[in-house]
Amino acid sequence: MTLAGAVALAALVWLAVQPAQRPLASARIDSLPAEADISAFARAFEPRPFVFPADHGPHPAFQTEWWYYTGNLQDASGRQFGYQFTLFRRALTAEPIARASSLASNQLYFAHFALTDISARQHVAAEKFSRGAGGLAGACARGAAIPCDDNASFRALIEDWSVTALNDAGDQVRIIARHGNHRVDLTLRAVKPAALHGDRGHSPKGAERGNASFYYSFTRMQTEGEVVFDGNTFAITGSSWMDHEWSTSALGKDALGWDWFSIQLDDQRELMLFQIRNADGSLEPASSGTLIDAAGQSTPLTLSDFTLEAQDRWRSSVTGGEYPTRWIIRIPAQDIELTVEARAPDQEMNVSIVYWEGAIRVTGTAGGRPVSGQGYLEMTGYAQSINGKF
Repeated sequence: MTLAGAVALAALVWLAVQPAQRPLASARIDSLPAEADISAFARAFEPRPFVFPADHGPHPAFQTEWWYYTGNLQDASGRQFGYQFTLFRRALTAEPIARASSLASNQLYFAHFALTDISARQHVAAEKFSRGAGGLAGACARGAAIPCDDNASFRALIEDWSVTALNDAGDQVRIIARHGNHRVDLTLRAVKPAALHGDRGHSPKGAERGNASFYYSFTRMQTEGEVVFDGNTFAITGSSWMDHEWSTSALGKDALGWDWFSIQLDDQRELMLFQIRNADGSLEPASSGTLIDAAGQSTPLTLSDFTLEAQDRWRSSVTGGEYPTRWIIRIPAQDIELTVEARAPDQEMNVSIVYWEGAIRVTGTAGGRPVSGQGYLEMTGYAQSINGKF
């Protein structure tokens, strides 16, 4: 349930394809025009088998898809960094474009890239947009609906930002992205098998049948490489998290925003939790999570299994958004209580859609023993953006 996610993505793409004369200020989440006919798109109605490396690649029969990587990194001196790299695909129509031009496409791609120098409490963010044609942007995988021309197991790119598989399984990748004097060149290697969220990878987001996604993660990826921050180069190691999700019409009409956590604990367990906040202040009953044990086995969590308590808040001087930067997570049946804190308060993504996405530290207890960890937190629906309240 990531990064700019389903609602933000729908809003952003809608803005991208609307006539230029439409005022941006009128584009509010609660006044988006009705979805175009989605009957021709595939929907996530029920569980289905996952096959890799094919499912690392694109699923163009579905309207919306994203590949999401975040991580906590450090150099030999202990200087700490966080990063985010997310590539989104949005189908504008279900039918292929009939025109013969090599630039013709019904697929819009965009991406977000961010780096946080935690030690200096500095955060930079950037985005790109491109059409899925002419080599400008796209995704492919061996055995997928769109195979790679060179038989690579997986690749996704937008201009000079890319993620490329380095092995046949597709669970070891290289990420390259640059923005001005900031850059990452990272190699990630999964140390656990893919975790399937929800019911065998079928993750409901609302009560209506089909308001769901197919969703899996690599929850712990050993990471090494190079970070350039403000022109200074650092050799780093660390740990990353990868999400891949695809859907058509995933969220309900009352959804206002969400809070999403990816946590790596030092007892070698991982935790994904999300809660969808509705406009009336209630929580979407489909909010859920997954606890992954040290051996890679997953336990699904429903909303009744956990609580998320927001505490300290940070106010953005740019957007006026007020984001919780300290949370208490309780999972009584697992005897888990965690305190989650932002590693730096200002990790706001001030791009076309404003949201907060940043590195977190974790402390607490599990089974009566101290536990600590790290991860990433995404929060939407707290800030004013150029597109109105989101």
